[in-house]
Amino acid sequence: MSLHTDIRNQIKDAMKAKDAVRLTTLRGLVTDFTNELVAKKRTPQEELADDEALEVVRRAGKRRRDSIEQYEKGGRPELAESERAELAIIETYLPQMMSREEIRPVVERKVAELGITDKTGMGKLMGAVMQELKGRADGGDVKALIEEVLA
Repeated sequence: MSLHTDIRNQIKDAMKAKDAVRLTTLRGLVTDFTNELVAKKRTPQEELADDEALEVVRRAGKRRRDSIEQYEKGGRPELAESERAELAIIETYLPQMMSREEIRPVVERKVAELGITDKTGMGKLMGAVMQELKGRADGGDVKALIEEVLA
């Protein structure tokens, strides 16, 4: 079963369980899926492929993380907490992110492949590593490791 269909079906389960936060989050994801279909000039009744759906879920997670940060800066912890609850639900649909220990060998291999010796090539290295890891690693972790390796 595709991710798109799975999330649609879980809306019914959330309704039966009277889980308002989960229901709101899942409905928001389905809306994001529909918006993505329309943006790609497809009909709203179609389904996204798993990789497309996963990208939409990643963007939703990123939006929640950004909102949490903004709410905390603005002194609104109650709003940040509701965003955290939604983020926790969204993260259940995302693949497990790689740890720093798993990312390090990729960074070191790319440094050797590209022949980068100082921080001037950091952007090129970051792009190459992120391309290889494609959504399996957090960009902040990759950046920190690159800075560490090039230091």
